[in-house]
Amino acid sequence: MHSRSSIRPSSSPKRLAASERRERREIAVSDASTWREVLIDVTAALVDPREARFVCEHAAGLTAGEFGDALDDHVTQRMGLHVQQMVRRRLDGEPLQYVLGRWGFRHLDLLVDRRVLIPRPETELVAEVALEFARAKQPQRVVVDLGTGSGAIGLSLAHELPLTGTRVWLTDSSADALEVARANLAGIGRAGANVRVALGDWFAALPAALRGEVDVLVANPPYIAHDDAEVECSVADYEPRSALFADDAGLAALRTIIGGAREWLCADGAVVLEIGRRQGDAVLQMMEAAGLRDATIRKDLAGLDRIAVALA
Repeated sequence: MHSRSSIRPSSSPKRLAASERRERREIAVSDASTWREVLIDVTAALVDPREARFVCEHAAGLTAGEFGDALDDHVTQRMGLHVQQMVRRRLDGEPLQYVLGRWGFRHLDLLVDRRVLIPRPETELVAEVALEFARAKQPQRVVVDLGTGSGAIGLSLAHELPLTGTRVWLTDSSADALEVARANLAGIGRAGANVRVALGDWFAALPAALRGEVDVLVANPPYIAHDDAEVECSVADYEPRSALFADDAGLAALRTIIGGAREWLCADGAVVLEIGRRQGDAVLQMMEAAGLRDATIRKDLAGLDRIAVALA
Protein backbone atom coordinates (compact mmCIF):
# COMPACT_ATOMS: atom_id res chain seq x y z
CA MET A 1 0.00 0.00 0.00
CA HIS A 2 1.05 3.55 -0.61
CA SER A 3 3.00 4.91 2.38
CA ARG A 4 0.80 7.98 2.63
CA SER A 5 -2.20 5.86 3.52
CA SER A 6 -1.00 5.58 7.11
CA ILE A 7 -2.04 9.19 7.69
CA ARG A 8 -5.68 9.41 8.64
CA PRO A 9 -7.79 11.48 6.22
CA SER A 10 -9.46 13.25 9.11
CA SER A 11 -6.23 14.16 10.85
CA SER A 12 -5.82 17.84 11.66
CA PRO A 13 -2.71 19.88 12.42
CA LYS A 14 -1.97 20.48 16.07
CA ARG A 15 -4.15 23.35 17.23
CA LEU A 16 -2.13 26.47 17.98
CA ALA A 17 -3.13 29.64 19.74
CA ALA A 18 -4.54 32.21 17.30
CA SER A 19 -1.56 34.55 17.72
CA GLU A 20 0.91 31.72 17.20
CA ARG A 21 -0.96 30.52 14.10
CA ARG A 22 -0.83 34.02 12.60
CA GLU A 23 2.90 34.21 13.22
CA ARG A 24 3.57 30.80 11.71
CA ARG A 25 1.15 30.93 8.80
CA GLU A 26 3.59 32.65 6.41
CA ILE A 27 6.64 30.55 5.70
CA ALA A 28 9.64 32.74 4.93
CA VAL A 29 11.04 31.86 1.50
CA SER A 30 13.62 33.88 -0.42
CA ASP A 31 15.78 33.29 -3.47
CA ALA A 32 18.51 32.13 -1.10
CA SER A 33 16.32 29.59 0.73
CA THR A 34 17.13 25.91 0.36
CA TRP A 35 14.65 23.08 0.66
CA ARG A 36 16.35 22.03 3.87
CA GLU A 37 15.59 25.42 5.42
CA VAL A 38 12.04 25.51 4.11
CA LEU A 39 11.38 21.99 5.38
CA ILE A 40 12.45 23.06 8.88
CA ASP A 41 10.06 26.03 8.78
CA VAL A 42 7.15 23.98 7.42
CA THR A 43 7.72 21.32 10.08
CA ALA A 44 7.59 24.01 12.79
CA ALA A 45 4.32 25.32 11.35
CA LEU A 46 2.54 22.01 10.83
CA VAL A 47 4.16 20.17 13.77
CA ASP A 48 3.83 16.82 11.98
CA PRO A 49 7.12 16.16 10.13
CA ARG A 50 5.47 13.67 7.74
CA GLU A 51 2.96 16.25 6.57
CA ALA A 52 5.71 18.85 6.20
CA ARG A 53 7.71 16.47 4.03
CA PHE A 54 4.69 15.70 1.82
CA VAL A 55 4.00 19.42 1.35
CA CYS A 56 7.58 20.19 0.36
CA GLU A 57 7.90 17.18 -1.94
CA HIS A 58 4.66 18.16 -3.66
CA ALA A 59 5.70 21.78 -4.12
CA ALA A 60 9.06 20.68 -5.48
CA GLY A 61 7.47 18.15 -7.83
CA LEU A 62 9.84 15.45 -6.59
CA THR A 63 9.52 11.93 -5.22
CA ALA A 64 10.65 11.19 -1.68
CA GLY A 65 14.02 9.92 -2.89
CA GLU A 66 14.56 12.82 -5.28
CA PHE A 67 13.65 15.33 -2.59
CA GLY A 68 16.21 13.83 -0.23
CA ASP A 69 18.90 14.51 -2.83
CA ALA A 70 17.65 18.08 -3.42
CA LEU A 71 17.61 19.40 0.15
CA ASP A 72 20.42 21.87 -0.57
CA ASP A 73 18.89 23.11 -3.83
CA HIS A 74 17.42 26.60 -3.85
CA VAL A 75 13.65 27.03 -3.87
CA THR A 76 12.15 28.92 -6.80
CA GLN A 77 9.68 31.75 -6.20
CA ARG A 78 6.82 29.71 -7.66
CA MET A 79 7.60 26.74 -5.44
CA GLY A 80 7.92 28.97 -2.40
CA LEU A 81 4.51 30.52 -3.02
CA HIS A 82 3.02 27.06 -3.43
CA VAL A 83 4.44 25.98 -0.07
CA GLN A 84 3.03 29.08 1.61
CA GLN A 85 -0.43 28.50 0.14
CA MET A 86 -0.51 24.84 1.18
CA VAL A 87 0.63 25.59 4.73
CA ARG A 88 -2.03 28.29 5.06
CA ARG A 89 -4.77 25.94 3.87
CA ARG A 90 -3.61 23.15 6.18
CA LEU A 91 -3.50 25.41 9.22
CA ASP A 92 -7.02 26.54 8.39
CA GLY A 93 -8.07 22.91 8.87
CA GLU A 94 -8.34 21.65 5.28
CA PRO A 95 -7.43 17.94 5.08
CA LEU A 96 -3.90 17.28 3.87
CA GLN A 97 -5.16 15.14 1.00
CA TYR A 98 -7.12 18.04 -0.49
CA VAL A 99 -4.23 20.43 0.11
CA LEU A 100 -1.93 18.17 -1.91
CA GLY A 101 -4.63 17.41 -4.48
CA ARG A 102 -3.47 13.81 -4.78
CA TRP A 103 -3.39 10.75 -2.55
CA GLY A 104 -2.17 7.18 -2.74
CA PHE A 105 -4.61 4.27 -2.84
CA ARG A 106 -3.14 0.79 -3.17
CA HIS A 107 -0.92 1.05 -6.28
CA LEU A 108 -2.49 4.23 -7.67
CA ASP A 109 -1.80 7.92 -7.15
CA LEU A 110 -5.22 9.54 -7.39
CA LEU A 111 -6.44 13.06 -8.00
CA VAL A 112 -8.63 14.07 -5.05
CA ASP A 113 -10.45 17.30 -4.29
CA ARG A 114 -13.60 18.39 -2.50
CA ARG A 115 -15.81 16.80 -5.17
CA VAL A 116 -14.95 13.32 -3.85
CA LEU A 117 -14.22 11.49 -0.62
CA ILE A 118 -10.64 11.13 0.51
CA PRO A 119 -9.42 7.54 -0.14
CA ARG A 120 -9.06 5.72 3.19
CA PRO A 121 -7.07 2.68 4.34
CA GLU A 122 -10.32 0.85 5.23
CA THR A 123 -11.47 1.20 1.64
CA GLU A 124 -8.23 -0.37 0.43
CA LEU A 125 -9.33 -3.48 2.33
CA VAL A 126 -12.71 -3.34 0.56
CA ALA A 127 -10.88 -3.28 -2.77
CA GLU A 128 -8.75 -6.23 -1.67
CA VAL A 129 -11.82 -8.31 -0.84
CA ALA A 130 -13.44 -7.41 -4.17
CA LEU A 131 -10.22 -8.42 -5.94
CA GLU A 132 -10.32 -11.77 -4.14
CA PHE A 133 -13.71 -12.57 -5.68
CA ALA A 134 -12.92 -11.07 -9.10
CA ARG A 135 -9.69 -13.04 -9.47
CA ALA A 136 -11.59 -16.25 -8.82
CA LYS A 137 -13.74 -15.63 -11.91
CA GLN A 138 -12.10 -17.17 -14.96
CA PRO A 139 -11.57 -16.49 -17.79
CA GLN A 140 -13.76 -13.37 -17.76
CA ARG A 141 -15.18 -11.08 -15.11
CA VAL A 142 -17.52 -8.09 -14.90
CA VAL A 143 -17.04 -5.75 -11.95
CA VAL A 144 -19.29 -2.83 -11.02
CA ASP A 145 -18.17 -0.07 -8.61
CA LEU A 146 -21.34 1.75 -7.57
CA GLY A 147 -20.91 5.31 -6.31
CA THR A 148 -17.29 5.31 -7.38
CA GLY A 149 -16.34 8.87 -6.36
CA SER A 150 -12.67 9.30 -7.26
CA GLY A 151 -12.70 5.85 -8.89
CA ALA A 152 -10.42 4.45 -6.19
CA ILE A 153 -11.95 0.99 -5.89
CA GLY A 154 -12.96 0.35 -9.50
CA LEU A 155 -9.76 1.70 -10.99
CA SER A 156 -7.68 -0.36 -8.57
CA LEU A 157 -9.52 -3.48 -9.72
CA ALA A 158 -9.04 -2.57 -13.37
CA HIS A 159 -5.35 -1.92 -12.70
CA GLU A 160 -4.72 -5.15 -10.80
CA LEU A 161 -6.93 -7.64 -12.66
CA PRO A 162 -5.81 -9.29 -15.93
CA LEU A 163 -6.04 -7.07 -18.99
CA THR A 164 -7.78 -9.83 -20.92
CA GLY A 165 -11.32 -10.71 -19.92
CA THR A 166 -11.91 -7.82 -17.51
CA ARG A 167 -14.72 -5.26 -17.69
CA VAL A 168 -15.16 -2.63 -14.98
CA TRP A 169 -18.03 -0.18 -14.66
CA LEU A 170 -17.75 2.99 -12.57
CA THR A 171 -21.01 4.74 -11.68
CA ASP A 172 -21.92 7.79 -9.66
CA SER A 173 -24.90 10.12 -9.35
CA SER A 174 -22.54 13.12 -9.18
CA ALA A 175 -21.27 14.47 -12.49
CA ASP A 176 -18.57 16.33 -10.54
CA ALA A 177 -17.33 13.10 -8.98
CA LEU A 178 -17.23 11.39 -12.37
CA GLU A 179 -15.03 14.21 -13.71
CA VAL A 180 -12.51 13.26 -11.04
CA ALA A 181 -12.90 9.55 -11.80
CA ARG A 182 -12.32 10.16 -15.52
CA ALA A 183 -9.17 12.15 -14.74
CA ASN A 184 -7.91 9.23 -12.66
CA LEU A 185 -8.94 6.76 -15.36
CA ALA A 186 -6.54 8.49 -17.73
CA GLY A 187 -3.69 7.62 -15.39
CA ILE A 188 -4.01 3.82 -15.28
CA GLY A 189 -2.62 3.14 -18.74
CA ARG A 190 -3.71 0.21 -20.89
CA ALA A 191 -6.13 -1.07 -18.22
CA GLY A 192 -8.25 2.01 -18.84
CA ALA A 193 -9.58 0.43 -22.03
CA ASN A 194 -11.49 -2.05 -19.84
CA VAL A 195 -13.34 0.67 -17.90
CA ARG A 196 -16.69 2.27 -18.61
CA VAL A 197 -18.06 5.30 -16.73
CA ALA A 198 -21.79 5.93 -16.27
CA LEU A 199 -23.78 8.71 -14.62
CA GLY A 200 -26.80 7.70 -12.56
CA ASP A 201 -28.23 6.80 -9.19
CA TRP A 202 -26.95 3.36 -8.18
CA PHE A 203 -28.26 0.63 -10.54
CA ALA A 204 -30.07 3.16 -12.74
CA ALA A 205 -26.68 4.07 -14.23
CA LEU A 206 -26.12 0.58 -15.62
CA PRO A 207 -27.26 -0.72 -19.02
CA ALA A 208 -30.06 -3.29 -18.83
CA ALA A 209 -27.83 -5.84 -20.58
CA LEU A 210 -25.79 -6.18 -17.38
CA ARG A 211 -28.71 -7.62 -15.40
CA GLY A 212 -27.65 -11.06 -14.18
CA GLU A 213 -24.16 -10.63 -15.64
CA VAL A 214 -22.18 -8.91 -12.85
CA ASP A 215 -19.56 -11.06 -11.11
CA VAL A 216 -18.59 -8.58 -8.40
CA LEU A 217 -20.63 -5.66 -7.16
CA VAL A 218 -18.62 -3.38 -4.88
CA ALA A 219 -19.46 -0.08 -3.23
CA ASN A 220 -18.40 2.35 -0.53
CA PRO A 221 -21.78 4.09 -0.18
CA PRO A 222 -22.71 6.84 2.27
CA TYR A 223 -23.39 5.11 5.59
CA ILE A 224 -23.14 7.79 8.30
CA ALA A 225 -26.31 8.86 10.10
CA HIS A 226 -27.16 12.54 9.75
CA ASP A 227 -27.07 13.01 13.52
CA ASP A 228 -23.83 11.12 14.14
CA ALA A 229 -21.95 13.21 16.72
CA GLU A 230 -18.67 11.33 16.19
CA VAL A 231 -17.99 12.74 12.73
CA GLU A 232 -14.94 15.00 12.86
CA CYS A 233 -15.30 18.59 11.73
CA SER A 234 -12.59 18.20 9.09
CA VAL A 235 -14.70 15.45 7.49
CA ALA A 236 -18.11 17.11 7.72
CA ASP A 237 -16.82 20.55 6.70
CA TYR A 238 -14.79 19.54 3.66
CA GLU A 239 -15.88 16.20 2.20
CA PRO A 240 -19.04 15.92 0.04
CA ARG A 241 -22.00 15.34 2.33
CA SER A 242 -23.88 13.28 -0.24
CA ALA A 243 -21.04 10.74 -0.16
CA LEU A 244 -20.96 10.63 3.66
CA PHE A 245 -24.48 10.78 5.07
CA ALA A 246 -27.54 8.64 4.44
CA ASP A 247 -31.10 8.49 5.77
CA ASP A 248 -32.47 5.67 7.92
CA ALA A 249 -29.65 5.92 10.50
CA GLY A 250 -27.11 5.69 7.67
CA LEU A 251 -28.60 2.52 6.16
CA ALA A 252 -30.64 3.92 3.24
CA ALA A 253 -28.02 3.56 0.50
CA LEU A 254 -26.91 0.16 1.78
CA ARG A 255 -30.53 -0.99 1.73
CA THR A 256 -30.92 0.12 -1.90
CA ILE A 257 -27.77 -1.66 -3.05
CA ILE A 258 -28.48 -4.87 -1.13
CA GLY A 259 -32.09 -4.89 -2.33
CA GLY A 260 -31.03 -4.77 -5.99
CA ALA A 261 -27.93 -6.97 -5.82
CA ARG A 262 -29.52 -10.31 -6.78
CA GLU A 263 -31.12 -8.83 -9.89
CA TRP A 264 -27.75 -7.71 -11.23
CA LEU A 265 -25.37 -10.41 -9.98
CA CYS A 266 -24.73 -13.62 -11.89
CA ALA A 267 -24.97 -17.00 -10.18
CA ASP A 268 -22.43 -17.04 -7.33
CA GLY A 269 -21.67 -13.37 -7.96
CA ALA A 270 -20.48 -11.44 -4.91
CA VAL A 271 -21.50 -8.14 -3.36
CA VAL A 272 -18.82 -6.38 -1.30
CA LEU A 273 -19.80 -3.31 0.72
CA GLU A 274 -18.05 -0.95 3.08
CA ILE A 275 -20.20 -0.34 6.16
CA GLY A 276 -20.13 1.55 9.44
CA ARG A 277 -18.59 -0.12 12.46
CA ARG A 278 -21.94 -0.55 14.24
CA GLN A 279 -23.96 -1.65 11.21
CA GLY A 280 -22.88 -5.27 10.91
CA ASP A 281 -25.96 -6.90 12.41
CA ALA A 282 -28.41 -4.67 10.51
CA VAL A 283 -26.61 -5.27 7.21
CA LEU A 284 -26.55 -9.06 7.73
CA GLN A 285 -30.29 -8.99 8.30
CA MET A 286 -30.82 -6.97 5.11
CA MET A 287 -28.66 -9.37 3.09
CA GLU A 288 -30.52 -12.42 4.36
CA ALA A 289 -33.91 -10.76 3.74
CA ALA A 290 -32.80 -9.97 0.18
CA GLY A 291 -32.08 -13.64 -0.48
CA LEU A 292 -28.30 -13.31 -0.56
CA ARG A 293 -26.24 -16.30 0.62
CA ASP A 294 -23.26 -16.75 2.95
CA ALA A 295 -23.47 -13.21 4.29
CA THR A 296 -20.52 -12.32 6.51
CA ILE A 297 -18.94 -9.25 8.08
CA ARG A 298 -15.18 -8.77 7.90
CA LYS A 299 -13.13 -6.59 10.21
CA ASP A 300 -10.83 -3.69 9.37
CA LEU A 301 -7.28 -3.27 10.69
CA ALA A 302 -8.67 -1.86 13.94
CA GLY A 303 -10.82 -4.96 14.48
CA LEU A 304 -14.06 -3.13 13.71
CA ASP A 305 -16.92 -4.31 11.46
CA ARG A 306 -16.15 -2.78 8.06
CA ILE A 307 -16.85 -5.04 5.07
CA ALA A 308 -20.09 -6.87 4.32
CA VAL A 309 -19.87 -9.75 1.83
CA ALA A 310 -22.55 -12.02 0.39
CA LEU A 311 -23.21 -14.21 -2.64
CA ALA A 312 -26.15 -14.26 -5.04
